[in-house]
Amino acid sequence: MARDRTPLRRRALAAAALTALLALGGAALGEIPVSAAGEPRGHDVSSHQKNVDWRKAKSKGARFVYVKATESDTYRNPYFERQYAGSRAAGILHGAYHFARPDKSSGKKQAAYFVRHGGHWRADGHTLPPALDIEHDPYSSHACYGLRPATLVRWIKSFSGEVRSRTGRRPVIYTTTKWWNACTGGSRAFGADHALWLARWSSTPGALPRGWPYLTLWQYADRGGLPGDQNLFNGSLDGLKRFARG
Repeated sequence: MARDRTPLRRRALAAAALTALLALGGAALGEIPVSAAGEPRGHDVSSHQKNVDWRKAKSKGARFVYVKATESDTYRNPYFERQYAGSRAAGILHGAYHFARPDKSSGKKQAAYFVRHGGHWRADGHTLPPALDIEHDPYSSHACYGLRPATLVRWIKSFSGEVRSRTGRRPVIYTTTKWWNACTGGSRAFGADHALWLARWSSTPGALPRGWPYLTLWQYADRGGLPGDQNLFNGSLDGLKRFARG
């Protein structure tokens, strides 16, 4: 992205998605009929998607969406309010995500900024827990923001603690296996109480970041039938609703 717990039963998501793909003769990645895998479909959007036709997205299978709200402690998605409200009006479960810039300010400061500008949560059955998008630095050649693993782990803990203090929920963590294992040193400090949103644009999720026994969300492609990135929830539709309610 950028340019983002109630225990869930473990499912064979990777095998189901791959089976669906092979059954159709190996469709293009963005065209995987993920609904055939039996998992709720979703997507994530930012200012790049601008004015989304939410009713069309719902008719094409969208059951949830994450909307970029903020980045660092200065940027706000100018389309956030209409995207967030529009998805809710169409009957799509929605949540907000923050793109981390741990090189710019503290985790606590960025979490506070995020919650003030869209990263809230309420137990209404329609709002997904807030999410932290932490991945390679898109603005430089320093994938880990020039920070040591221990520093990044402290930053994430600080962000998470502030989000929980302000919303009552731990943030979902969006990341890639490669970034996490390299830049946090494969920290196992978060898997027990933070849902994993794995980014891997492939036909299977592959290896998970250290510390997580299973994933909750899988971003499997950067384009497809829904606006923005394409995602699956690892569970049933009822499970997705329970995840929202907390």
